[in-house]
Amino acid sequence: MDAALPIAVTSGEPAGIGPDLCAIAATRRYAARLVFLGDRGVIESRAKGRGLALDLPDYAPGSSAPASLLQVAAPAPVIAGRLDPANGRHVLALLDRALDGCRAGEFAAMVTAPVQKSAIADAGVPFTGHTEYLAARTGTPRVVMMLAGGGLRVALATTHLPLAAVPAAIRREGIVGTLRILEHDLRVRFGIERPRILVAGLNPHAGESGHLGREEIDVIEPVLDRLRGEGIDLV
Repeated sequence: MDAALPIAVTSGEPAGIGPDLCAIAATRRYAARLVFLGDRGVIESRAKGRGLALDLPDYAPGSSAPASLLQVAAPAPVIAGRLDPANGRHVLALLDRALDGCRAGEFAAMVTAPVQKSAIADAGVPFTGHTEYLAARTGTPRVVMMLAGGGLRVALATTHLPLAAVPAAIRREGIVGTLRILEHDLRVRFGIERPRILVAGLNPHAGESGHLGREEIDVIEPVLDRLRGEGIDLV
């Protein structure tokens, strides 16, 4: 990451909490410069409602302003808490602009405020989540979602599936890919010399020796044995 470049922050679903989060963040100072992408009127309205004095200049490439706003107007009027599919494509336009900026070297990275998947789907665009959308837009064959907080990092073997579809999605090659990416990035991106990775079972009691399901026996444990042979520390 180039520390001289700003970080793009998308404001997400305009009727949701995203514009509020942007307004709050814009009143604080961070080590990096931030460029907020969203509808200025919506963000300023949320700031006013929270009693925040917001002073966000328009974004200009190369600006040294600690925070600025890149205007991406919502096509339909926005009422907080009331979803409108007419603004579904606006949410994707925010992601596209931030992603294009990252790929072009304009932004160092992007941070995304929450979106409402159903509002995007109701706008006629199949959408299951940021992870899958950004992977498709960049032509990335496999990505891993990680949740981090409180000293704990949790990587997911599957994302955004109905619970009933999860067992069929637990496949050897999928788990191999997830664990290899996880181990590599914990070393390279997080600076952990020898990551210790704990792998959860799918079934209660990890299948109870096959009595409560065989995914652990047939799929998960063989993968762990295989990757342990590559020197990955797996439990």
